[in-house]
Amino acid sequence: MKERFDAKDLARAVSAGVLNPGQDQALLEFLKRQPGTQPSFQLAHVAFYLGALLIMAAMGWLLTEAWMRIGDVALLVIALAYIVCLTFAGLLMQRRGQIIPAGVLAAVAVSIVPLAVFAVERLTGIWPLDDTQTGYHNYYSYVQAGWLLMEAATVVAGLLMLRLIPFPFIVMPIAVALWFMSMDLSEWFYGHTFTWEQRLAVSLWFGLVLLAVFLVIDGRTRQDFAFWGYLAGLLAFWFGLSLMESDSELNKALYCLINVGLMGVAVLLRRPMFMVFGAMGVAAYLGYLSYEVFADSLLFPVVLSVIGLGVIALGLLYQKHREALTVRLRSKLPVGLQQLLPALRR
Repeated sequence: MKERFDAKDLARAVSAGVLNPGQDQALLEFLKRQPGTQPSFQLAHVAFYLGALLIMAAMGWLLTEAWMRIGDVALLVIALAYIVCLTFAGLLMQRRGQIIPAGVLAAVAVSIVPLAVFAVERLTGIWPLDDTQTGYHNYYSYVQAGWLLMEAATVVAGLLMLRLIPFPFIVMPIAVALWFMSMDLSEWFYGHTFTWEQRLAVSLWFGLVLLAVFLVIDGRTRQDFAFWGYLAGLLAFWFGLSLMESDSELNKALYCLINVGLMGVAVLLRRPMFMVFGAMGVAAYLGYLSYEVFADSLLFPVVLSVIGLGVIALGLLYQKHREALTVRLRSKLPVGLQQLLPALRR
């Protein structure tokens, strides 16, 4: 079903008697004057998100040691100035009906909260880490229990910001802070024995929990808050799963089946991002088979090409019958599980 309408669609509505003559042009002019409220791949929207990511990067993991030498007071003043100015600008944009740039600016403001807390901790002397761990950019690189206050403050600030400017992208810095918190709490629990494998397991389970939480939220809010929650959950789950080492062929095959399952979830929820992550996982497994298991087979590339053509054909089939396939797949599930699934967004 089409999600955007043009003049031809409205003209057909007039011909069908749904609209009176002249109402189609009036409606079209009205829609043209409305500011965009839903994210899309319009150039302006891409610019909004790209600008936000650049600011987040500049004030996050690209913040160098040179900035640490300007002093904690100056660091706090700069962080607070960013937060206040970005929040004020976001509120101003929201008042003018520019919802997307307002929400993007608000999300950037939330992402800078850890820097402000970092400066406050150092000024008050409650900074829990030693001098070799004082670089703020390490917050994005290393698991340390000492970051917990920064992460908790970010979550609280994000929730408060959602009350001021309810925009889905604000979920992303909240989810990232919770992901970091899950790692740092695990480091605090395990101590110095917190291994790489344990970190991957924590990331995997955190991702699953996050996906479950946003499955409950999905379809129950006016705006699509689940999108960014799903993305954060998939990143944590998929990378935790994909980076796990195993010499068992059974485990590798299970990894492929899990990714096929993600592709099935994409059809159930009509969320393309599940299809993307699932396809990457299946492709990784097929690549492993190509280079390790069937390295000397002449037929494997041919078979794989046929499979690729089949996948493309399935994609075309899904595009044509998306609604019917989703409804049919959902009908095969138990009634209790069907009730848990969100209503489909158009």
